[in-house]
Amino acid sequence: MREKQRLKVLIVDDSRVYREVLVRGLSSDPDLHIVGTAVDPFDARDKLLELRPDVMICDIQMPKMDGIEFLKRLLPQYSLPVIVVSTVSTAVFDALQAGAVDFVCKPDVQSAFGVEQFLLQLIHKVKIAAQAKVSAAEDLPETKASPSGSFQMGQVIVLGASTGGTEAIASILSRLPAAMPGIVIVQHIPPLFSKMFADRLHVSTGFSVKEAQTGDLVEPGKVLIAPGDRHLRIRKSGTALQVECFEGERVNGHCPSIDVLFDSAAKICGSSAIGVLLTGMGYDGARGLLAMRRKGARTIGQDEPSSTVYGMPKAAYEIGAVEKQTSLERLPHILCSMLK
Repeated sequence: MREKQRLKVLIVDDSRVYREVLVRGLSSDPDLHIVGTAVDPFDARDKLLELRPDVMICDIQMPKMDGIEFLKRLLPQYSLPVIVVSTVSTAVFDALQAGAVDFVCKPDVQSAFGVEQFLLQLIHKVKIAAQAKVSAAEDLPETKASPSGSFQMGQVIVLGASTGGTEAIASILSRLPAAMPGIVIVQHIPPLFSKMFADRLHVSTGFSVKEAQTGDLVEPGKVLIAPGDRHLRIRKSGTALQVECFEGERVNGHCPSIDVLFDSAAKICGSSAIGVLLTGMGYDGARGLLAMRRKGARTIGQDEPSSTVYGMPKAAYEIGAVEKQTSLERLPHILCSMLK
């Protein structure tokens, strides 16, 4: 029987300490093979040609050229999945915008537990990244979608995403008119970064975007993003809709979980909801989207060609949860056409 081929990983980091941590930690997984390390982008460029890695792990802050500029120059030439490693900073979103597949936050090397959790997370993300579709970042057409008519009060849009989702969500919101029903989003993202993500969308789109807090109202023109370590669900408060954020066990391996949000939308909103499931690995959101469709909600799934990872939308499509499957480019228009 043929031996399973290991994933070839190249590590780019100017810190000798972090390079050693990464090499030692990732080498412990039998599915990964560290083919080399590089100390800066120029060193990395030569080793990319020589070693042909399947995935590259790259620091953002480096001498000679930072990781973001490196990505902008690299990805038009090489379709290589890249995971960026960074301190807590909005720079990770610039890296994702430049074409990185995902990011991991650097731990304190003095904390054994922190390093262990970091490595487990990174190993998992390397395996997902190896399956991701990668291309140089490109801007979708800026034409805004427009509703065919005015929407009914009480309508709500719920949206879920994972790997590749931050850029997909930004693309969708930037091409929707501000006159939309309230939008509630679960994006699989670490704590702290969820607020940074919400703040970034608030500045770059025409919506009022914030990290959700219990009691926030779901209102037209407003977007609520689940905190990175809390589940999020919709509940009724008289005739109004509001959200509740709460701690809980992981669902489908995630907290926040898309299924938790979608299940609440099915129960509370029924046919007044529209559910959208975007790119991501696994099956979180598939069952919840099906529950929504069975309650009369409209449902949309991102198609395979436009998904970074066609996992969650595929799982939803295969169980009959997706009413309309569409590209990221067409999605805002389809969404507007579904408004009552």
